[in-house]
Order: sequence, then C-alpha cells, then structure tokens
Amino acid sequence: MNSRILVSGVSGPIGAALVPSLKTGGWSVVRLVRGPATGRSADNAQIAWDPAAPIAPQAVSGFDAVIHLAGEGIFGRWTAAKKRRIRDSRVVGTSNLAQALAQAEEKPKVFVCGSAIGYYGDRGEEVLSEESAPGTGFLAQTCQEWEEATMPAVQADIRTAHLRTGIVLSPKGGALGAMIVPFKLGLGGRTGDGRQWMSWIDVQDMVGAIHHILKNDLIQGPVNMVAPKPVTNAEFAKTLAGVLSRPAVFPTPALAVKLVFGEMGQELLLSSQKVEPGKLISSGYPFRYRELSTSLQHLLKS
Repeated sequence: MNSRILVSGVSGPIGAALVPSLKTGGWSVVRLVRGPATGRSADNAQIAWDPAAPIAPQAVSGFDAVIHLAGEGIFGRWTAAKKRRIRDSRVVGTSNLAQALAQAEEKPKVFVCGSAIGYYGDRGEEVLSEESAPGTGFLAQTCQEWEEATMPAVQADIRTAHLRTGIVLSPKGGALGAMIVPFKLGLGGRTGDGRQWMSWIDVQDMVGAIHHILKNDLIQGPVNMVAPKPVTNAEFAKTLAGVLSRPAVFPTPALAVKLVFGEMGQELLLSSQKVEPGKLISSGYPFRYRELSTSLQHLLKS
C-alpha cells in the first residue's frame, strides 16, 4: 500500500515541481487546496480548507507525511493589508493545520513546513547557520511566528522540519522569472551596490532536499534550504547575463528600489543573507547544483 502524503501550496513553483516527483517516488498525493469549506473531494485527491479557520482533525488524519508550503506571495508593494495577508496566510494557516494534525487520530510521522531565510534579517557578511539568532524586520518576525505556529505538532511528537528557503531558481516564475526579461533585453545589472549576499537553491535541489528530509528520521527543526555556494548580487547579475550572452551594465540604484518597492525592496532586494546548508550537508544530501552557473545553464538552456 502506498504511503499517503498531504501537500499544500501545490500551485507555486516548488509545489508544482514537488508533486510529480512524489508520485514518481511512490507516494499517494492528496492536495490541500483553498476552498469554501473543509472536506474531501469525491476521489479523495484533494481536501478543501480555509487557512483562516480551524480544520477538523479527522479531515487530516491518516497521512504518513504532511508538507505545508501554502502562503500569500511576498512580491509586490507591502501595504498594511498585503503584510497582514502575508503573515496570516502563514502563521494562522500553519497554526490551524498543526493543531488539527496534533489532534488527529492517526498522526503523520513527519510535518515539513515552509519558512524562509528571511528569518535571519539583513546580516551583511555574517555566515548564517541553523543555530544563528533571528534577525529584525517584518520578514524575520513573520518567519519566527510561522515556525512557532507548528508547536502543537512538535508537542504531539510529530517530527517537524522548517524549510528556511532561500531564492528558489525555477523556470516557472519566482525571482528568476522576474529577472529574465530585462536581462534578455540587455537591461540587467546589479541591485544597489551589489555587495549583498544572495543564498539560492535550484528547484531540483529544493525538491530533492524535501525528499531527503522525508526519508531521514534524524532531521528536524530548522533546515537551511540553500545551495552551498551563495553569491553576491553583483556576481549573480554577472553570471545570469553571461549565461544569456548579454551585458550586465544597467545597475538599479538602491534609492530607486526603495521608491518603487518600499519596504519589500529593502527587505527582499537589498538585504544580505549569507546562509550555509549545515543540516543538509551533515546529513549527506548530494546537491546536484552547487554552482550558480551550472544551475542557470540547466534552467535556461531550453
């Protein structure tokens, strides 16, 4: 009998790549999708839920594993309403799911929940490990609350891992998708002074590392989901331009970033996080893409 897994956030770049790989790996996948009420579909392939509302424990009972990736997109100007949606979609949704899993008659063995390297805030040249202290700012505070929201599952002895995810490089949207057009037009370049560190991961390694966490009973708590070799923003721009055979001579001044994007620009585009994937390396995860150039060539070759 196949192992059953419940996955939220299936429409995002990570979820879209993850679900087919889980099916190939022998998992029976059930999607947790936003809907008007909690309940199973006729074919049991999906469960509808409202992240803002409590979930009936019986609706999420009987899964071997749960992967929770759902959350409001963080790109776009951060109005007060946008920030509230970003926070609540993660913190309230995770809390409701964790409480239901903790009360379920048949609890999962493992709960893998999204988080982000935004947890660390803007840290300049500091090398950041899973043991590093949290930073300051809206994203750092949101990530702390997001991880804390899983506590009901942790207290119910469900092995819980927090995916502190860096910039996921995927051909389907996300940060790379936003950069492709200006760089292809020869209008790309560094952002700000270009000295801020960018901790990235190829979507294939993101998916592979989630499989690794599912299989490895010793991995729990925060897991830095980044490649072993972060790069500065200037190096990222130069490498991307090189792969596309374009120049990278049009920098975007920090002032322009702040004027156009406000707080989001400061925290997402200008902040620096030099993160190392300590737990993945120590537990033997074999990265496919350790070098940025290799990842970009693979992603953009078609």
